[in-house]
Amino acid sequence: MKYYSFNQYLKDTFGCKVYKISLDAGFTCPNRDGTLGTGGCIFCSAGGSGDFAESRSLTVTEQIERGKARVAGKIKSGKYIAYFQAFTNTYAPIEDLRAKYFEALEHPDIVALSIATRPDCLADDVLALLDEINKEKPVFVELGLQTIHKKSADYIRRGYELEVYDNAVNNLHKIGINVVTHLIIGLPKESKEEMLESVKYVCDRGTDGIKLQLLHVLKGTGLAKDYEAGKFEMLTFDEYLEIIKASLEIIPENIVIHRLTGDGAKRDLLAPLWSADKKRVLNAINKL
Repeated sequence: MKYYSFNQYLKDTFGCKVYKISLDAGFTCPNRDGTLGTGGCIFCSAGGSGDFAESRSLTVTEQIERGKARVAGKIKSGKYIAYFQAFTNTYAPIEDLRAKYFEALEHPDIVALSIATRPDCLADDVLALLDEINKEKPVFVELGLQTIHKKSADYIRRGYELEVYDNAVNNLHKIGINVVTHLIIGLPKESKEEMLESVKYVCDRGTDGIKLQLLHVLKGTGLAKDYEAGKFEMLTFDEYLEIIKASLEIIPENIVIHRLTGDGAKRDLLAPLWSADKKRVLNAINKL
C-alpha cells in the first residue's frame, strides 16, 4: 500500500525540507461571532484549533521568526510555509486579509501560504485575492469539511450544507488553488462505513490533499460535556488503525496525504489518551 505523503510532496515541489509555521493572525469565525453561532464547532478549542500556533499578539513577521527559531535545530537551509491556522482565515475585511497574507508572502524564507478556512467564507473578493497571491507563491486552502453526513454535521454545529463545500472546491480549482480537505475520523455515532464514505466522497470531488484528523476531546469544548456525560465512546487504538488502513486503500496515489492522525495539547486532552503518544501512533500506521 503506497501513499503520497506531504513531506515527500514538499521535497518534490521545492527541492528541500519545508516546515509549516502555524500562525494566529487574529481572526475570528462566523460560528463564534454570532453570524452563525457563538459556541463554535462542538470540537473546536478556545484557540480556534490553532493551539500550536504562535501568539496573535505578535505580527505575522514576528510569528514567522519565532516559528523558525523553534525548529532551528532541525533545519539549516530549508524553507517554510506560512500556515494561517487559528480560526477562519478568510473571514475578515479584504484589506485585513491582504495585509496579513502579503506580510507572510514577502518574507524571503516563505515558499508558500496555507490558509485554513470554512467553505462558506470564500466570497468573490477573497477568491480574487487568493488568485493574485497564488500567481506569486503557491497557496493551499484547507477546507474544514469533517464529514459528508448531515446528522454528524448538525451535531458538530458545522453550519453549512455539503453543496457549499462542493462549490468551494470548484471555485478554488477554477483559479488553480490547491485544495486540502479536513475530515474527522471517529465522530460520535458514525460507523466505519460512513467514515469511509466521507473519504471516498472528497476524493471523487477532486480534492488535491486530505487530512484525516483523529477525533480528540479537549477540555472546555461542547464535545467534552457530551463525552463526560457518557453520550458516546471513542475509537480504540486498533479500531482507528483499521479505519486508517481502509482509508488508504480508497485514496488515490495522486492525492497528497497531509495528515493521518491528530493530537490536541496534552494539557487539555481528555480522550483518547492513547493519542498523546504520537510517536507510537505514527509508528503503528507506518507498520500497516
